[in-house]
Amino acid sequence: MRIGLIGFGVGGSAFHAPLIAATDGLELAAVVTSNPERAGAARANYPKAAVVAHPRELWDLGLDAVTITTPNSSHAPLAHDALDHGLNVVVDKPLATNVADAESLVDHAEEAGLLLTVYLNRRWDGDFLTVAELVESGTLGKVHRFESRFERWRPQVVPSWKETTSDGGGILFDLGPHVIDQAVCLFGPVAAAYAEVGRVRADAVNDDDVFLALTHRNGVRSHLWLSAVAADLGPRFRVLGNRGGYRIFGMDPQESALRSGLVPSPDAARWGAREAADDGVRCSGDGEFAQPTQRGNYLRFYQLWAAALRGDGPVPVDPADAVATLRIIEAAGRREWSVFDEEFLPSQPTAEHPE
Repeated sequence: MRIGLIGFGVGGSAFHAPLIAATDGLELAAVVTSNPERAGAARANYPKAAVVAHPRELWDLGLDAVTITTPNSSHAPLAHDALDHGLNVVVDKPLATNVADAESLVDHAEEAGLLLTVYLNRRWDGDFLTVAELVESGTLGKVHRFESRFERWRPQVVPSWKETTSDGGGILFDLGPHVIDQAVCLFGPVAAAYAEVGRVRADAVNDDDVFLALTHRNGVRSHLWLSAVAADLGPRFRVLGNRGGYRIFGMDPQESALRSGLVPSPDAARWGAREAADDGVRCSGDGEFAQPTQRGNYLRFYQLWAAALRGDGPVPVDPADAVATLRIIEAAGRREWSVFDEEFLPSQPTAEHPE
C-alpha cells in the first residue's frame, strides 16, 4: 500500500515516517513539506519517496492513503481534501479542533466509503498496556480511581505553532487527546467531566497547566493532569482498586528512541522495553512488588492500518472515539462541569483495549 505523508516536522519525521517505512505491506511513497531543509532530510532518509511542496501534488501519484501530521487547525481541511480525492486517511491527534469539524469528517469518510482513523499512539505505550492488563485481569480488584499525568518541565515558552492561538495549540489539544483516550479505553464512556484550565507562564498565550476529572458511567473516577510547568514530576499512572494499587513513573521509551533516530523493528529484542529498574510497583496489604512492564509497540498502529487497508480488520482507532474525546476537550475549554448524554459516548472498546 502506497502512503503519502503530509508534514515532515517532528511528528512526520520522527514518528510517522519511520513507522510507515518499518511496517510490512506499507510503502512511504511521498512526503509533503514546503521547508527546504526538511525536504532535504526526507530525500536523504527516504530516497524512493517523492518529496513535494504541496498536498495537491499528491493526488495523481497513485496513493492508497495519506497520513496528516500538520498543525492542528489544518487537520480537517486536509483530510476533507484527501477524502475528496479518494484516499483513505490517518489524522494525527486531534482529529479536528472542534466537534462539528470532526463529525463532518466522519460523515464524509462514511459517505465516500473510505477509511478514516486517528493516530493515538499512546494506546501502545508499555506502561499503559501494563495498566490495561492489571485492570482487565482483576489483579487490583474493583478499580475506583485512575490517575494519569503527562507532565513536563518547560518553564520557558519555545516558539512553535503549538504556542499560538490560531493553529489549535495549547497543552489541552496537544496532550489531552492521549490521556482522555487512555482513560476511556480502560473504563468506558464518560458521564460527567470537570476541568481546570490554566496559563501559568507569563509569556504563554495558550493553556499550559490543566486538570481534568472524569466520572465514567461505571463509577470509576479518572483524574488527569497535563502540565508544561511541573518542576516535580508525579507518577505517570496511579491506579487504586479494592485489592491493590499500582504506580509507575517516567515515560514510555519509544518516543525518545524515535527522536534519537533509532529504527523501530518488531524483531528488535529491546524495542519498546523499559529497564527493569524503571518498572512500576504493585501494592497490596502484603507489601510492594515490582511489576514488570509490557513492551510498548507503536508499530502496532500501522500494522493494524495496513490490515484495514487490505480489508482484513477494523481501523486501529475508531474515529468516533476521537469525536467523543473532543467533546470532553471542548467542555474543558469552557471551564465548565459537563454531563454527557448517550449521543456523546464513544464506540465500544476494541478487543485490544477492552472496557
